[in-house]
Amino acid sequence: MAAVYVHKAASHLWDTVLEITKSAQEKNCDPVVWAIQLSSCLNSAGIPLPSPDLAHLLVNHICWANHVPITWKFLEKALALKIAPPMLVLALLSVRVIPNRQLQPTAYRLYMELVKRHAFSFTSQTNGLNFQKIMKSIDDVLHLSEIYGIEVCEPGILLVEFVFSIVWQLLEASLDDEGLLELTLEKKSRWPTRPQDMEIDGQDCFSEKRSDNEALQKANTAIAIEIIVEFLKNKVTSRLIYLARRNMSSHWGGLLQRLRLLCSNSSVLRSLKHITAEVLLQLTSDTRKLLTRKSKTISQHDFHAVLASGTMISSTCQSQGASSSSLWLPIDLFLEDAMDGSRVPATSAVDNLTGLVKALQAVNNTSWHNTFIGLWIAALRLVQRERDPREGPAPRLDTCLCLLLSITTLAVTNIIEEEESELMEASEQISINQSMEKQALGQRRKDLVTSLQLLGDYNGLLTPPQCVSSAANQAAAKAMMFISGLTVSNGYYESSSVTDMPINCIGNMWHLIVEACIARNLLDTSAYFWPGYVSACNNQLPRNVPSQVTGWSSLMKGSPLTPALVNVLIATPASNLAEIEKIYEIAINGSDDEKISAANILSEASLFRGWSIQEHTCLFIIRLLSPPVPAENSGSESHLLNFAPFFNVLLAGISSIDSVQIFSLHGLLPLLAGALMPICEVFGSSVPNLSWTLSTGEEFSCHAVFSNAFTLLLRSWRYDHPPLEHMMGDGRPVVGSQLSPEYLLLVRNSQLATAGSSAKDRMRIRRVSKFITFSPEPILMDSFPKLKLWYQQHQKCICSTLSGLVPGTTVHQIVDTLLTMMFRKISRGSQPLTPTTSGSSTSSVSGTDETSIRLKVPAWDIMEATPFVLDAALTACAHGRLSPREFATGLKDLADFLPATLATIVSYFSAEVTRGIWKPAFMNGTDWPSPAANFSTVEQQIKKILAATGVDVPSLSAGGSSPNTLPLPLAAMVSLTITFKLDKASERALQLIGPAFFSLATVCPWPCMPIIASLWSQKVKRWSDFLVFAASQAVFHHNSDAVVQLLKSCFTSTLGLRSSCIHTNGGVGSLLGEGFGSFSGGISPVAPGFLYLRVHRSVRDAIFLTEEIVSLLTLSVKEIASCGLPGDKVEKLKKTKNGMRYGQVSFAAAMQRIKLAASLGASLVWLSGGLSLVQNLINETLPSWFISSHGSDQESRESGGTVAVLGGYGLAYFTVLCGTFAWGVDSASPASKRRPKILGAHLDFLASALDGKISLGCDLATWWAYVSGVVSLMVGCTQKWLMEIDVDVLKRLSKGLRQWNEEELALAVLGLGGVGAMAAAAELVVESDF
Repeated sequence: MAAVYVHKAASHLWDTVLEITKSAQEKNCDPVVWAIQLSSCLNSAGIPLPSPDLAHLLVNHICWANHVPITWKFLEKALALKIAPPMLVLALLSVRVIPNRQLQPTAYRLYMELVKRHAFSFTSQTNGLNFQKIMKSIDDVLHLSEIYGIEVCEPGILLVEFVFSIVWQLLEASLDDEGLLELTLEKKSRWPTRPQDMEIDGQDCFSEKRSDNEALQKANTAIAIEIIVEFLKNKVTSRLIYLARRNMSSHWGGLLQRLRLLCSNSSVLRSLKHITAEVLLQLTSDTRKLLTRKSKTISQHDFHAVLASGTMISSTCQSQGASSSSLWLPIDLFLEDAMDGSRVPATSAVDNLTGLVKALQAVNNTSWHNTFIGLWIAALRLVQRERDPREGPAPRLDTCLCLLLSITTLAVTNIIEEEESELMEASEQISINQSMEKQALGQRRKDLVTSLQLLGDYNGLLTPPQCVSSAANQAAAKAMMFISGLTVSNGYYESSSVTDMPINCIGNMWHLIVEACIARNLLDTSAYFWPGYVSACNNQLPRNVPSQVTGWSSLMKGSPLTPALVNVLIATPASNLAEIEKIYEIAINGSDDEKISAANILSEASLFRGWSIQEHTCLFIIRLLSPPVPAENSGSESHLLNFAPFFNVLLAGISSIDSVQIFSLHGLLPLLAGALMPICEVFGSSVPNLSWTLSTGEEFSCHAVFSNAFTLLLRSWRYDHPPLEHMMGDGRPVVGSQLSPEYLLLVRNSQLATAGSSAKDRMRIRRVSKFITFSPEPILMDSFPKLKLWYQQHQKCICSTLSGLVPGTTVHQIVDTLLTMMFRKISRGSQPLTPTTSGSSTSSVSGTDETSIRLKVPAWDIMEATPFVLDAALTACAHGRLSPREFATGLKDLADFLPATLATIVSYFSAEVTRGIWKPAFMNGTDWPSPAANFSTVEQQIKKILAATGVDVPSLSAGGSSPNTLPLPLAAMVSLTITFKLDKASERALQLIGPAFFSLATVCPWPCMPIIASLWSQKVKRWSDFLVFAASQAVFHHNSDAVVQLLKSCFTSTLGLRSSCIHTNGGVGSLLGEGFGSFSGGISPVAPGFLYLRVHRSVRDAIFLTEEIVSLLTLSVKEIASCGLPGDKVEKLKKTKNGMRYGQVSFAAAMQRIKLAASLGASLVWLSGGLSLVQNLINETLPSWFISSHGSDQESRESGGTVAVLGGYGLAYFTVLCGTFAWGVDSASPASKRRPKILGAHLDFLASALDGKISLGCDLATWWAYVSGVVSLMVGCTQKWLMEIDVDVLKRLSKGLRQWNEEELALAVLGLGGVGAMAAAAELVVESDF
């Protein structure tokens, strides 16, 4: 009954309101009097104002029975006096008036007048008591949640949708008025633009004439366009529309398409005097910054200096080590670090470089033209550092050229294709005309073209290494022939020599880069016509072009693989994918001899120098190592055994250091490992009764195939490192799962499972040959029981002493037989080397033939027995039953018998060294080789190398180890390596064991490493400089002070702070120098950055590194601010009117150098510890630094706190750069999945400190500069990051920023925070009335 009564009372109230309105309408009452009477009535009834119900009543009353002037005046007065809610009234009118605007043009004009008055100010409306109810009513009227698909119905979100809808309604009405709506993609309007049958009543109470109606309709269209422009220009509404653009992208696309259609075809728009199509398009362009990153902490001019990294800097700043090339310093460091052969990451250097370049382009705010120039120059600098390298066991030039001509080119390809794929997807959703699409798709390509054209001016960087000068000349000749109109085949270039070239046709690295880009369809042959690209004259052209073709051209024309042709193809790289596909087809379908030839061809020049098809060559090799099971294979024997000769040749061909590096750089080691494991399992389980003979006469068994595959597999996961990295305990990401075959299989399975899942992957797949297919089925370690058993034994050997040899077992018998084979020259009366029972030891030896017969066992069985053999031999040597010479000779015999046992030799001896239970070996020249002949020279050379980098070397006698002793297992390893000859046969063995014992010697007591360098220098004098340089790196493992000194040298050399800052250059050149090259006076000085990149993996505590880098960064800021002057002179520095200190350092110039320091610090952190160390920095190191007090803060408060502010901005730039390096600026990398958690926790720390919940120990100016700097950089450079952060954290951070009067930043944080933060952002826009 009560409910019925209330309903009747409400109904009576609104009947009364309607009667009051009708009565006032009949009397033509003053609208103010009517409004007062109406307000009094509603207040008496307890109705809160403004009233949504009143809005419905008034609009229903007007449309259309009372469409007269007085009722519109009543309505306007109700809005002005806040009796009715303006937004709800506009919503109600829009669905009634706009569809009937042609029948009721006056009503449409009045509606737009109300829009002008009440749709641009929302403060009073949002503060009302009924705001939430009003917005819910608007949603019910316009169906906003249903149309835009946003389930959250918060008032702020509905406000954004409402404003967006008004613009869309007016836009579609304008298009419909001019007959343009049919040109849209949907061929219809989103909103009603024509009257429904039930609303057509034919009444126009204003009674305009038809001619007047037409004029009014045209004028209405003009007014509607003007209102649209005002919505896009007004500070409040433009920001609300921008929020819709950010969070309703598909709907924004539809609106944008209609706006472009209007701009292109509207005659009314063209007739307007103050509005043009260009102005309207500019208001919707991507370049218009509505949510800015402006900070009020310092002046706008100085803040621009902080963030506008892409601007050119003054010559004064350049002289102080902050040249434009320094913007790309992280690329130089990344490329140089990628050259380190001791690391073989499973991830692709192409992807890492792509992410790095994108990060730097975003944070430096540079054009892609400048970015590409910076990338090419950094890669060219790398080549120049390797032009004349010191000779050593680890060649680097092929790896270096791979980085420039393949990896860098592929990174550029990714960057360009990424943009084009996004734009193509957008063009499918939005109907963009063809000319606009072509222009958009070509932008980054155009920037690439202009950057490459400019690259020709850098003559000092373009001189090619001697080994590729012929290829450079051929590239230049190819362009010259093309310009001259001569048609010659590739065979001409293949067969031509330097003497065949025109006199002036001298090529350089520019020609090789351009050819690499043309081969990957980044450029076309119009590049040949660039000014200066071809220098030869037509009269210098060769007149006798050979009619016969040789090499690859001959092969493609059907010539058979004769020995002569094979030799040419081995020495000459393929120039395109079709040629390498032809070799692949021969390897699949050819005769046995042709298959062997194809294997040789694939693993030689095409792999090392076929830069435009290098990744394809690698994929073909991997595919050939994984042949499918033939249909006729029905026996128990594996089909892989039939490929033994082919496998042996191919595996031997790709076993060099550069080969493994090339596979690693292309991210193909996981795929390669997946192909090698079945080969290891099958050939390692086979009895070597069967042998094969190659055409060269070489005979081999399954043991040889197993050894080649197994040693290559081991090198794919840094096998030589586990013992020392298990003992380092430095917090670096070296957990077992990342140093194991299981990890490689996990990465491999993930790569294949996700292939083609993104637009980027699909574009990459289109580049891959149609012959390359890999099954997406996962491979598990359980599929290889023998390999798994060996790996478990390997891990046990590392973790504990050896045990478990049971007398009488097969393993025990193999142990005895192996020992007999190794030490057969020892007299029979000697004591047996292994504990035996029932005389098994003495009965096992009956001659060499019997030993060979008894070792006809699977390789896995020998691998299982090898640790026990080594344990017995090492024990015998330690107790004097075996001489060192006999020990080394026996180890060499074991390695010669089964080269794969070198893996066990490495793991066993490394583990025994780290256990420290063996007595030292005296390197006295009697029992063990002596380093005395050149040890003092090595010591002095080490000191010289380190002194050049500013490192004070401790005495070589320190560390508790006598200069003439080594741990016994290490002495055994050194003696073994010295027994190898430096020939092709021993190369693979040294490539496996060499890095292992160098890594082991690094962590052994000083001076083990110099002793080894001395011994090997005696064996190979031409490697002396390389070995001394390697020995100098061991200092940093043992002495943390040396690490700090080296880091400091990196900062001072880069920033030019060694002396007076006016006369030092700094920059990339000072940091990396000229590499480690030839020098007539002996060992050339090595730059500190070059040395650091060789030693950082030896540092025990990576967390210590980050703390020191942060400390050095803050110290560098103070030195930059004082221009390197002593402390007493700093006090005298005063800031002049033009912002200069004694004409030396302006705020902008100081910030450029501080950003260089931050860039260096971020690069060192990222390269030293990767994702794990960056996350530790952001989660732990930086919060601890801000909480802790710093004794030097008093100094930083001088000069008005300028130093403190500079330090805060430097740390901000440093932090954001670290994040972009590790996570990327987008979500393309797998590492980005960890970003929300880590970054969210850091922003939560910032918000808590702003709230006062965390006490800070640092200078307040430093803190605020850091917070505003980090937020500004994220808003301007890494906007996608903010969308991943919890909305509550963003709200708290925004609140803290507003407390510091940073309204723009506060709004930007919320505006970029996604749909969840859109409501709060909208409310802030309205509240602040921007």
